[in-house]
Amino acid sequence: MPRDFAEAAGCRSDLVIGREESFGAAREQLSRGGSVLLHGPAGIGKSTVLRTLAAEYARSAHTVLRCSATESESHLPFLALADLLGPVLGDVAHALPAAQRTALESALTGRGESTLQRDGLALRLAVLSALRALADAGPVLVVADDLQWLDPASAELLGFAARRLGDTPVRLLCAVRTEGPETRDAEYDRHLRASPPDTRAVRLGPLTRAQVSALLDERGYTGLHRSTVRDIHRTSGGNPLFALELGRALAESPAAPRPGEPLPVPTSLRALVLSRLEMLSDEARRTLLVASAGARPTPALLHAAGRENAEAETAQAAALGLLAPDPEGPAVRFAHPLISAALYAEAPAPERRAAHAALSTAASDPIERARHLALATTGTDPRVAARLAEAAALARDRGAPSVAASLGLLAARRTPAEGTPGPDERRLTAAEDAITAGEPDLARDVAREVLTRATAPGERVRAWMVVIEAAGQAIGEVDAVFPQALADAGDDPRLLALVHYQLAWRSLVVQGDFAQGREDAAHAARLAARGGDRRTELLALAFQAQSETLMGHPDAAATIRRALEEPQDARVACHHNGAGSSRFRWLVMSDRLAEARTTVTALLREVRRRGMAESEVHYLRFLAETELHSGHCGRALELSRESLTLARDAGIGEGAGVMQGALAEAAGGDPQRALELAREAVRRTEEDGDAVYLSRALAALGHAHLVTGDAAAAVRALRRVRELEAGAGITDPARGRWQGDLAEALVRTGQPAEAMDVIEVTRAHALRLGRRSVLAVLDRSEALVRAARGEHRAAVTRLTSAREHLAALGFGLEEARAVFALAELHAERPGRTPETASYDEAARLFRRCRALPWLRRVEAAVAARTAEPGPAPAAEPDRLAGLAAMERQVAALVMEGSTNREAAARLFVSVKTVEATLTRVYRKLGIRSRVDLVRLAAGGRGD
Repeated sequence: MPRDFAEAAGCRSDLVIGREESFGAAREQLSRGGSVLLHGPAGIGKSTVLRTLAAEYARSAHTVLRCSATESESHLPFLALADLLGPVLGDVAHALPAAQRTALESALTGRGESTLQRDGLALRLAVLSALRALADAGPVLVVADDLQWLDPASAELLGFAARRLGDTPVRLLCAVRTEGPETRDAEYDRHLRASPPDTRAVRLGPLTRAQVSALLDERGYTGLHRSTVRDIHRTSGGNPLFALELGRALAESPAAPRPGEPLPVPTSLRALVLSRLEMLSDEARRTLLVASAGARPTPALLHAAGRENAEAETAQAAALGLLAPDPEGPAVRFAHPLISAALYAEAPAPERRAAHAALSTAASDPIERARHLALATTGTDPRVAARLAEAAALARDRGAPSVAASLGLLAARRTPAEGTPGPDERRLTAAEDAITAGEPDLARDVAREVLTRATAPGERVRAWMVVIEAAGQAIGEVDAVFPQALADAGDDPRLLALVHYQLAWRSLVVQGDFAQGREDAAHAARLAARGGDRRTELLALAFQAQSETLMGHPDAAATIRRALEEPQDARVACHHNGAGSSRFRWLVMSDRLAEARTTVTALLREVRRRGMAESEVHYLRFLAETELHSGHCGRALELSRESLTLARDAGIGEGAGVMQGALAEAAGGDPQRALELAREAVRRTEEDGDAVYLSRALAALGHAHLVTGDAAAAVRALRRVRELEAGAGITDPARGRWQGDLAEALVRTGQPAEAMDVIEVTRAHALRLGRRSVLAVLDRSEALVRAARGEHRAAVTRLTSAREHLAALGFGLEEARAVFALAELHAERPGRTPETASYDEAARLFRRCRALPWLRRVEAAVAARTAEPGPAPAAEPDRLAGLAAMERQVAALVMEGSTNREAAARLFVSVKTVEATLTRVYRKLGIRSRVDLVRLAAGGRGD
């Protein structure tokens, strides 16, 4: 490894980013006494994971043996063995037979010229005996990094011992560099065969873009544009070490690269490929330079760009490992993106321009031709600028706003200062495209640059709007912008409409004042109509409609119709703040779930076609919400996770995504994960000063607490929601649907009077607005109050009615909760035996919804009701009682003889979840396998 890389790896923190799954798998294996072999390419983070795991498990080991091989020392025999056993030789020498002790001391000290050929058996047995002797005093952990550089003699001896340790408490934690897939990697296979039989191989793959971003932030490379992070991720191939080196080069660079310019590739990374590039002929190197400059290079494109011997020259590069076969077609694919980046960065500027000039006529796509023309040109050129602006418009229409932004900025650089349109106008168009593409930081920087020199009111107000849009939900952070924007707008109704539309958002998000937000939006709509700005008028009407819907205002439906009137603006129509979104919200709150699903599905399809990243994040969340109301919990969980992944990757809409993720996890996933996400949502919204989503986040937190059985915590969170929504003027209970949860939690904490107050106040609003599903949920909640008062007959009547109404409306999960409450009510009557048929119906409905947390609650309730007094007949009752509910269920199924797949099917979880749960069961019960678990059960039945 080059010195630069070794130093970078050595100074990294032990924080493991993006390795949660791999780290968890390795941790579970070590916890149950197994060994681990980490593998992956250079720089992928094996040493970081190995070091972190070693530090964690060294505390439980009596002895820790370490070695870390290097390429330069791999020819020295027994060096790694000396690192491992040299420090403890004095502790074990007395336990070895004389012949073994002599052979081992000779190998470790270099005295006596011991060799495997001469002392093979004695040395092999000596290493095995030494490890066993150490294990007699307590568990031993062997930590070996960079196994690929292990000297052959040490590797042979360690492998011999590893294969024969059996139940001896010696664990191996090793890491080896592997480049290819597991099935083709002979080096990986060789090291796995030399490991103990119970070794688990854990491959470390590339990081995602979000994980690369988190890694760069953790190392202090903050403030990078998301587009720059995207380029780092693409160039590094997700390799953390390469990403950090690229981040370091950017931090040391005097100026960030402009759109279209390559990332600065540091010498430490260029060294990885330049030695191989030097083996190419000059012509082959020029051919690869053209390929590196192209977006999708093929042999045909290279021929069209004047590279007549492209096939032979690319074959030469492939033989050197610079190119790799492309399984999807004839494309010329570099073996790693870094090779392409280093090749391009190393080439002189005239050669780069020549490559782009050739591609500007060879490429078939007009967008690509325009980009290459720009990169082949220096200085300003109105003809090139016009071509780039046309290409940006084409990219925008194709649904590639990020490409449009990049082309727009190139167009601005090629536009003369006196051009029409001017360079700043083109920059602002590019900034607006960046907002659409989910790159707010790039947009904000471009807008602020324009503001440093723009004097025209139109350009200045437009730039202020970009700054405000880029703030997202943290709009309170740009409060100082509004007076300046109003001053720049003067008395121009078109410009004033833009500002007042953003003021409406400020009233809503910062102040939590829906009434003021509605007034600001209505004023913006009137100004826009007077100024002939239909786009802003439509956005303002959509905002007004959504505010009225959430407030329970009687004009909501009429305002939605106005917002949907022709003429329409296609981009506004599908925008997440447009009329289509407002109509979706109104449909959901009006219990028209089928229409809401159709509406949001069509909107999602359109924004994906247009590349509207932020809108896609929101519509995935909206669709998840609809599926959750419909009782499709599994589908809602998938959509919520997809939305949150996109939100985290793009850094937009994260608070709302986390909130919806919490609700989905509570319904169909992991309740503890739901609590984590809900707490994160509350923290994010409080940090952003987002009054709109704070109440929604608290409602999610309250719901998660209720599902996990902490009614007191649910009450605390949901009381805050009630206060916030009352202060904001929100009267429509269908907005957050938290009132039923609050009433139920209040009953469970012995406060039925307050629960009844919540029900009566909410019912009045629900009756006024015709919110039938809310009324049915309130009936379910009132049944709990009546049951607490001993009014059993009235409670049954309410629950039966609630179940029927919720079923008719298609609210599957709420229907199942009503049936569950009915089963609990029957079971709790004095003198009554549990009616398992009612529980069976609740379980059936929860299974249909794939509401796994609720299904587990039913099963727990049945188990508690049907348990007979006296000693439990199960094996080792005290030990089994220490298991969590899920662990007990898995253990019981295995005791019955179920396979992991059968257990997963019966519990509606993945096989992987069953395997992980069994691992915890083994650890808690002090056993090692499912055979031991079955024996434990058999022993209990025989008592």
